[in-house]
Amino acid sequence: MHNAAFFIKYKLHHLIIWMLIFGLWFFLRYEDYALESTAFKVTLIKVADLALMVYITNYLLIPKLLYRKEYFWFAFFFIVMIIVSSALKMNILGHLMNNPTLLNIAGNLKARIYDNVIPHFFLVLAGAAIKLMVDYTKMQQHMVEMAKEKAEAELNFLKSQINPHFLFNSINSVYFLIDKTNTDARGALHKFSGMLRYQLYEMGGNRVEIEKEIQYLQDYIDLQKLRKDDQFIIEFNCEPDVKGFSIEPLLLIPFVENAFKHISHYKEKPNFIKIRLAIGKREFIFSIENSKEPAMLITDEHSGIGLTNVKRRLALLYPQKHTLVINDGADIFHVVLTIKI
Repeated sequence: MHNAAFFIKYKLHHLIIWMLIFGLWFFLRYEDYALESTAFKVTLIKVADLALMVYITNYLLIPKLLYRKEYFWFAFFFIVMIIVSSALKMNILGHLMNNPTLLNIAGNLKARIYDNVIPHFFLVLAGAAIKLMVDYTKMQQHMVEMAKEKAEAELNFLKSQINPHFLFNSINSVYFLIDKTNTDARGALHKFSGMLRYQLYEMGGNRVEIEKEIQYLQDYIDLQKLRKDDQFIIEFNCEPDVKGFSIEPLLLIPFVENAFKHISHYKEKPNFIKIRLAIGKREFIFSIENSKEPAMLITDEHSGIGLTNVKRRLALLYPQKHTLVINDGADIFHVVLTIKI
């Protein structure tokens, strides 16, 4: 059902366009043949041949070679495709119409080039030009959306910077008011200060070092642990090779917040959150799962907004470079985010 919907939404207009091209081509050339059935078959072969070359160019040669600046190989394979396709088409038409002259490629070479190779060259180029214009328009729209998203993020960032020195001075004052023997309270306040400093001062650039993002997650988890008893098991496993690259700031924290927010509260069995950060083949893997109650009633009107926002950020900041799998089971909520690095 999903595949059918995808075809209807994205590919049906392709079929309609090729049907219109077929109809126009047949109408203009059917009188050149003795039988309409022959004209139909010839037109079908020519249109199918053209469509095949257009799709090979638009969905293989352009993204794999042209967009990667492999201009020589793009031109080479494009010309070879045109020549081979023209030769195969003439051979098929020669057998269909019992025309021996079409089977002899060497015969009347100039006419063959003029009637087949050159028209193919310009028709396929026209299809490629449409593809380039569509991709350019999408890229422009994407850049506009990214600029808007960045402007909104910067505005929110500026709003969050209300009297930061006052906040830090207040935190320091509270810190020194806490009895020195109360190490838990002092440690918690120190972690909170570090998280605040990260949000206010270390997120000015587009991306941050993964090590800083991990430390932010660790501090947040440590603070949340203070609110939980032994009935809650929190596992944070970060492999040693998760280092040396940058990531968009605060990209992972919504998943962690969501896990703590919706963790189960069983009395008779453990409640857990398991977090794992790892490096795969040129990709960063973030996995988090939490126990949940099957019939948990969500009353918070803002529930799910964080996940919606992070999905939007991923689509804008890591297009075609990430996968996000969310499995909302009966008693476990599991998220796996993979980002190419």
